[in-house]
Amino acid sequence: MTSNKIQNRALSVRQPFAEQIMLGTKKKEYRSQLTHIRGRIYIYASKTPRIDAYRKMNVEPGTFPVGVLVGTVEIVDCKEKGGEYHWILANPKRLKTLIAPEGHPEPVWFKPYKE
Repeated sequence: MTSNKIQNRALSVRQPFAEQIMLGTKKKEYRSQLTHIRGRIYIYASKTPRIDAYRKMNVEPGTFPVGVLVGTVEIVDCKEKGGEYHWILANPKRLKTLIAPEGHPEPVWFKPYKE
């Protein structure tokens, strides 16, 4: 089941992983906690990038935007494997315009827009 309704919920992801999600090449987000959240959520590219991951992609650090909402993705499932949780992602959609969130970004989840 796919949903176009975007929840007022954003997941903080470091770059370049946020970019990989938007490209559809990163289909799992690895976290230490289970999530029951399903449906379309925002992806927030956190201000703290993973420099080592840029190198593995053979891309210069600073290539991708940080500190903004970059798009949306659906969380369609969550599976436990080896003591970590794989959040299964699908149907990424890049925002046409990058958006600085109204809400204060948190380490994992936050509400990007005031309610």
